[in-house]
Amino acid sequence: MDKTATDVEPCQVEGPPIDPAGRLVAGRYRLQSLLGRGGMGRVWLAEDELLHRPVALKQLMLSGLVSDETGRAARAHALREARATARVDHNGAVKIHDVVKEDGRPWIVMEPLSGRTLQETLDAEGPLPIDQVASIGLCLLDVLQATHKAGIVHRDVKPGNVHLCHSGRVVLTDFGIACTTDDDSSSLAGVFAGSPAYTSPELVNGGAPGPASDLFSLGATLFTAVEGRPPFDKGDLFATLTALVEDPPAPFLRAGPLRPVIEGLLAKEPGRRLSVDQARAALRAIQRERSTPATDHRLRANVES
Repeated sequence: MDKTATDVEPCQVEGPPIDPAGRLVAGRYRLQSLLGRGGMGRVWLAEDELLHRPVALKQLMLSGLVSDETGRAARAHALREARATARVDHNGAVKIHDVVKEDGRPWIVMEPLSGRTLQETLDAEGPLPIDQVASIGLCLLDVLQATHKAGIVHRDVKPGNVHLCHSGRVVLTDFGIACTTDDDSSSLAGVFAGSPAYTSPELVNGGAPGPASDLFSLGATLFTAVEGRPPFDKGDLFATLTALVEDPPAPFLRAGPLRPVIEGLLAKEPGRRLSVDQARAALRAIQRERSTPATDHRLRANVES
């Protein structure tokens, strides 16, 4: 039987002691199991005891004793993440229910998601088929278009932040370092954030993030999905960042018709990168071309029978 968000097994993590299952947060949310852990916090499966429904709680971690200033900054970070996510009205973005405070720490209350991340899927199964990658790409283009229309730049599109639900829904998660397009660009320029192997060349060079930056990260994500490895990862931070700026992607061995689309998204110069509409049209054309032979075969089989 498929595993849903209500029966996910706790993951094993290292680090400081974690909050025990059974703890009640904000007088309402009962922790059940630990779903995962990232650089900024932990995500728990919990039960909303007021509405009797499962939820996911993101706990922003503050290691050790922190100053009042650090605590305020952490709370502001959680609120920015929640507000950025809430601005994206699209089924492909994770839904935010609330932000609560417990023992001075912020917790983001979100919808729980079944299934697993794209990165977890690749780790378990290896590279994905071309058709599946094309479908994932179309879903991510839709949610990125909605994100950009809402004035948000995600800044951290990567396989670990793409969730593949059992229903087939594809969800973009973790808006933790997202920024708005009306943010002061001078305050963002020169500030590196995100995952090096999926960051765009302009950000590596100290430029300000924009919608095109997310599209480059999407291209790197689709390359990883179909080829089984990131396109510029050299196993060393400096070498990876240098490759992002100067080198072509790793050889295409499995991408087939996806190659031109991925290459178009991975253009070094933002102005030469495929737009959302161009990439969507290309992926839809690939789907049509790959479905036609099967359709013709079925028609011939029906006639012959």
